[in-house]
Amino acid sequence: MSARGLLVALVALSLVAWWWPEHWGWDPFVASKPGLPWLFAAVMFSLGCLLPRDEVQQVVRAWPQVLGGTGVQYGLMPLAAWALATVAQLPQEYFVGVVLVGCVPGAMASNVLTLTARGNVSYSISLTTLATVLSPVVVPVCLYVVFRQGHQYAALLAQKAFWILLTQVFGPVLSGHLLARWFAWLRRLMQCLGPWVANGGILWIIATVVALNRPTLATRNGSLWLVLLGLNGVGYLGGALGGWMLRLPWPMRKALVLEIGMQNAGLGTVLAAQLFPNHPQVQLPAALYTFGCMFTGALLAACWSRGKQEEKGAKAK
Repeated sequence: MSARGLLVALVALSLVAWWWPEHWGWDPFVASKPGLPWLFAAVMFSLGCLLPRDEVQQVVRAWPQVLGGTGVQYGLMPLAAWALATVAQLPQEYFVGVVLVGCVPGAMASNVLTLTARGNVSYSISLTTLATVLSPVVVPVCLYVVFRQGHQYAALLAQKAFWILLTQVFGPVLSGHLLARWFAWLRRLMQCLGPWVANGGILWIIATVVALNRPTLATRNGSLWLVLLGLNGVGYLGGALGGWMLRLPWPMRKALVLEIGMQNAGLGTVLAAQLFPNHPQVQLPAALYTFGCMFTGALLAACWSRGKQEEKGAKAK
């Protein structure tokens, strides 16, 4: 699915979830809440099946650039999320949700937008792969460091996050990748079904969060939107600065900018739902961030793509 198609589908399905008639008596979005962890595991398994073997090898071959870019992401975004949420004095539920957005790895959508922006897609996929593989260790550590001063259950929170990420992210991705390498029929099947499962699963998860937060979304959340947009901007700027410090060529810099600015908000949503099951508002920042980063990322990719085309036209003249 193209970046534009993904954004349109995201808005359309979320609007359906928002306006689902209450008098119908049964809400498929709310009813699907208990199955969201299984759905996300299926998404990760599909992504593992779709992960090419040479992209895994690329992580090894270009490890300094990949490790450096991942280090910029995990070093910058959790701290930026905590700082922005603290300065804005967000309510506790929103504060926790914003920090979760900052802690998760980059989104697969950044790979699609890197292609649109004429960036280095191989580097983008390598960044996403490494950040996802490291997430069961890095994300719990970030959560513990952020919450250890004000949350008496910080260690338990980090431990629970570790097991969730290990069983629902790392495990499915690894098993999907290995099984697709071993069984040709599964690889062929997932080439057709995998993108639909991956994209459809994330869209349904975000729509479910919208349905669960209808009363909250009806109120004004201006400060929350400003914090999330600020975090998105910090990610883009940090990616640009990090690419300059790592002396990356321009196509790789574009990939790093989009990778850091576009966090895996679908993972943040599922993680928030399982870590704080009695506080649905914790999931809201991740859902809102999905809209924001998809919109700004698509605009940025379109600008870079148009700039490249204009440059080619000028050279032709």
